[in-house]
Amino acid sequence: MSELPRRALSRGVRLAGLPAGMAGRTALGLGKRLGGRPAEVVAAEMQARTAEQVFSVLGQLKGGAMKVGQAMSVFEAALPEEVAGPYRATLTRLQDAAPALPPAVVHEVLRSELGDGWRRLFRDLEDVPVAAASIGQVHRGTWADGRQVAVKVQYPGAGKALVSDITQVSRVARVAGGWIPGLELGPVLAEMKERLVEELDYTVEAASQRAFAAAFRDDPDFAVPDVLEATERVLVAEWMDGVPLSTVIASGTQEQRDLASRRYLEFLFLGPSEAGLLHADPHPGNFRITPDGRFGALDFGAVKRLPDGMPPAIGRLLTVALSDDADGVVEGLRRENFIRPTIDVDAEQLLDFLTPFLRPVHTELFTFDRAWLRELFARVQDPRTPAWALGLKLNLPREYVLIHRVWASGLAVLCQIGGTVPCIEVLEDHLPGFADEG
Repeated sequence: MSELPRRALSRGVRLAGLPAGMAGRTALGLGKRLGGRPAEVVAAEMQARTAEQVFSVLGQLKGGAMKVGQAMSVFEAALPEEVAGPYRATLTRLQDAAPALPPAVVHEVLRSELGDGWRRLFRDLEDVPVAAASIGQVHRGTWADGRQVAVKVQYPGAGKALVSDITQVSRVARVAGGWIPGLELGPVLAEMKERLVEELDYTVEAASQRAFAAAFRDDPDFAVPDVLEATERVLVAEWMDGVPLSTVIASGTQEQRDLASRRYLEFLFLGPSEAGLLHADPHPGNFRITPDGRFGALDFGAVKRLPDGMPPAIGRLLTVALSDDADGVVEGLRRENFIRPTIDVDAEQLLDFLTPFLRPVHTELFTFDRAWLRELFARVQDPRTPAWALGLKLNLPREYVLIHRVWASGLAVLCQIGGTVPCIEVLEDHLPGFADEG
């Protein structure tokens, strides 16, 4: 049976080679700058080459490495426009980069998971997949009762590949974590690994999808397909037609962008409040506009369980920050362990650091765009700025790891969509603790 490229040596060499390659380009770039070449030209060249190498390597590896790359892909909107082209091209390729499994291998997985009579469950099943991702691929078919279905089949060896890749990435992250005085990295890595490994069991994903489907059944604005069958490595769900969110991003009208942006933002809040789950893989490929105009959601392998809804502390902290209560912000962040007890923070500087991130709720209507996202990234990535030093002092508590990842990714996707949204109205309607007077 064909398996993922998962031998520890070959996978480890390719992953470990990324930092070395980037270090080499940094040295080369420094040499060119010392030789008189403009810093901006050198930086652009280095970023383009780095983009190609990083996403080329990640694209060759199914499993955890490719999943990390796909998660990174939503941040293309944050890149300076002059270097966004190479990233955009490689990231777009990465989202559909995994080569398809041969039909014989797909059939063997279906036989082992659904039994020798698996063919009787379907009227027909297309051998060529319609989509491929980090740990599985999707085939279109017709269920025995005539319903159109999407059949997700996990790659053989995905489990070992995923665990190996996450271990490799964790080792690199631990080194980086040593440079960040405010960050307690162990719990962060444990949460990430636990959630990613959970994605390997499609019965867990099926339970999450069923919860979402029940919560949004007959909803006029949102749609989630029902699950028909699930085993550890095969998931069969109703097929969902529609215009992918990526198409809206590429060529949608402003009216389409505005509506898609609002529905996207609302869905991220409604998952916790209606289903007790936060959809934790918010890249554009998982959403579409259905023929009847609803906002459809797919792929529930990554979720954050929030049985009591979104933590009210988030809404309360936003409210305090909007009231310009700098000391209250620090106190609230310490209470939630975003600032560890041994770390000293200047309250006014911290509030100044947070202000650009709060711009969407400083105005009645806010247009998400790439320029705003690039501004945010520039603030936290430039070591010459106070914002960079402040960022090093902040911790990410384990219980907020997935929430943070979803909202960072979600803002990046919103900036790709480019819609205008009444953010305050959405938060007042859907975020617990926000604007509470009590």
